Amino acid sequence: MIQSRRRVIIVVEASTAYGRGILRGIAKYSRLHGPWSINMDPWEIYNKELPRMRDWQGEGIIARVSSEKVAEQILRSRLPTVTLASDSTKRLSAVKKDHWAAIPRVITSSGAIGAMAAEHFLDRGFRHFAFCGIPYCTWSQQRKETFSARIRQAGFHCHLYTEPRLRRDRSWDIEQVALTRWLSSLPKPVAVMACNDERARYVVETARISGLMVPEEVSIIGVDNDELLCDLSYPQLSSIALNVQQAGYEAAALLDRLMAGEPMTGQEIHVEPARVVVRQSTNILAISDKEVAGAIRFIREFAKEMIRVDDVVNAVSSSRRLLERRFQRVLGRSILKEIQRVRVELAKEILLKTDMPISAVARESGFSNATHLGVLFRRETDLTPLSYRKRFRNR
Repeated sequence: MIQSRRRVIIVVEASTAYGRGILRGIAKYSRLHGPWSINMDPWEIYNKELPRMRDWQGEGIIARVSSEKVAEQILRSRLPTVTLASDSTKRLSAVKKDHWAAIPRVITSSGAIGAMAAEHFLDRGFRHFAFCGIPYCTWSQQRKETFSARIRQAGFHCHLYTEPRLRRDRSWDIEQVALTRWLSSLPKPVAVMACNDERARYVVETARISGLMVPEEVSIIGVDNDELLCDLSYPQLSSIALNVQQAGYEAAALLDRLMAGEPMTGQEIHVEPARVVVRQSTNILAISDKEVAGAIRFIREFAKEMIRVDDVVNAVSSSRRLLERRFQRVLGRSILKEIQRVRVELAKEILLKTDMPISAVARESGFSNATHLGVLFRRETDLTPLSYRKRFRNR
């Protein structure tokens, strides 16, 4: 007997890197465990409602909640649903909010994203930091708070851009004046985190118009790793890649279980930051100590060559004791810790880009063996190399 296809309603934008990642994950699950019969009318996203609810009797829903109207429709449908979390349900009544709390959701770990951006800039030796976000967006505020908190923890101050509150002041031609004034006022060189890639492109363009050099005076990072937006930026934009496709796959798997009878109890799927994709906009060391900067360049160039601390010391013609003191003052860690950190970052990149066995990953990233890689990798990430590959790799 041929089993009928599940009929699923999907309302997710395909115009953003985040939305496309979610859709790729759903498509992968449907190929492997379906196929599903999917209703996806992209125009309905702009109409802010679910597609043809009266005519198309779906069995489940995956939707970005773009408006209170969509939330109301989901509640009325009583269908198994997984939502992409948003701020669009704040005005629901208390009773409806109680019902809404039981609906599973995909949540972006914005706090971890802000912390990763801060570490990226701190590793490059910056002493001045800033954040540019979007008003009224919870996810933007969370990224701002964790980014600035990590910067304060490191002993520095984070300058915050005051977003325009009035809608009429948010048009590009008007806001560019305020953004230009803000960027020009910041101490240089400054490391700027933008809440997403689109916002980061605005910062890059404003810096260019203001005559500020990127990344020499203003270093900028975005979020989502939207390759099109990052490549269209000049210079090309560094960005934090998220495991969105994996989250889309897990959302589809959860919906499948819900349609099979599993109760909705507010289950959560987390979109986590995978890594920083470094491009020109942050490809710089803002370190005034020339010997430390030279040592870091040597480590990054030769980390995979099984170098030791003495090799780094000899490369910059310094005494070991003096160079260790300078590393602690500038980076807050030893030379050996920096070598290990760079090797772990290299291992992450190889894990995500190749199918190499772990023994080969260890060899290519400068570790003596897979065991040594595993110990240090787990210490840095709380994950084994294989777990990291499974969680963050988009296939």
